[in-house]
Amino acid sequence: MSAVDKAFHGLRLMISSGRLGPGERFPPEGDLCEELGVSRSSLREAVRMLAALGAAEARHGSGTFVSQLRPADLIGRLSLTVALLPLDGLLELYEIRRVLESHVMAQAAARITPESLETLYGYIETIEATEDPATFSEFDHLFHAEIARLGGNPALESLLAVFRARSRSYQVFTMPEGPAFKRASDEDHRAIVTALADRDPAAAANAAAAHVARTERWLHTYRPPISEDAVHHER
Repeated sequence: MSAVDKAFHGLRLMISSGRLGPGERFPPEGDLCEELGVSRSSLREAVRMLAALGAAEARHGSGTFVSQLRPADLIGRLSLTVALLPLDGLLELYEIRRVLESHVMAQAAARITPESLETLYGYIETIEATEDPATFSEFDHLFHAEIARLGGNPALESLLAVFRARSRSYQVFTMPEGPAFKRASDEDHRAIVTALADRDPAAAANAAAAHVARTERWLHTYRPPISEDAVHHER
């Protein structure tokens, strides 16, 4: 284990064990270096790693503090990792996404309000009327984010936002099949809102699962064909 890893795991244990709680200031560098048996440079690199994960924050003139450790905030940092996944890796996550979207949709069906329904119908109208991929992407995000908010779990809301953000980097509607894809997506959105308006959790969950599965099939069209050289290599 490198010195940086040693420092990182030592600090992580202090936080996860509760020795350093949310919002608390880190002990002086010298004390931490002595306890962990690392140099100041290794300790500082470990602190930077924790900051990248959202677990620590430096305050100019005050020192380094543990963040508030809110689950939604920490999960949101997964975007740094998920953004590195190639398409095949992203597709592996879609089974998880189908389950989570279905659960959130069922929860939203039980909590939907007239105000939220009006908001969702407004998003749908904008989505259906636009042919601009950027506008579609923005309002599709708002549509799903509103439903996730209604689900009532900020951590789950944050995780689904990570999945959606990665998927949006693939603009399926710019492909030759794009117009047909968009019509099908518009129909899915209508089916979702209809189930929510009916306060039908089962129908809402099924509509969400079908919508995510359809997006997954579309993303498969981005996968390049396997070359003969690759086939021979696998053999």
